[in-house]
Amino acid sequence: MLDHEVTDGMIDAFNAHDFEKAAGFFSPCGVYVCPGGIAEGREQIASYFALYLEGFPDITLTPTSKGVCGDLTVMEWTVTSTHGGPFLLPDGEVAGPTGRHVVVRGCDFRTMDDDGLIASQRVYYDQLEMLSQLGVERITR
Repeated sequence: MLDHEVTDGMIDAFNAHDFEKAAGFFSPCGVYVCPGGIAEGREQIASYFALYLEGFPDITLTPTSKGVCGDLTVMEWTVTSTHGGPFLLPDGEVAGPTGRHVVVRGCDFRTMDDDGLIASQRVYYDQLEMLSQLGVERITR
């Protein structure tokens, strides 16, 4: 599969909230790493994506730029959504729905396997920016 087919297919599936299909663009042993944790394998990755939907039922990911160098793909994106459900905070507490609209910028780095599927995806975004938009006043560690 070509990189742009993987990128476009995964984004389309994610935005349609078809997380099993989105996880199908990962290698069977693929790894997804983000500030909230690590998911390994398609089943865990699909479950992890579903957690986003629980807290943000209208979540949409919009790519803003992309670069490819060998088996590494870098993509900048914006996520928009309304906080409509429970969301796990970094300190282990759960933020109940606030109804606030959030716009979060981030990027991810992906490596591809020999079959053209995602071997690993590492996601980075400004957690403080997101938590501020949600109205979370303090974060303890």
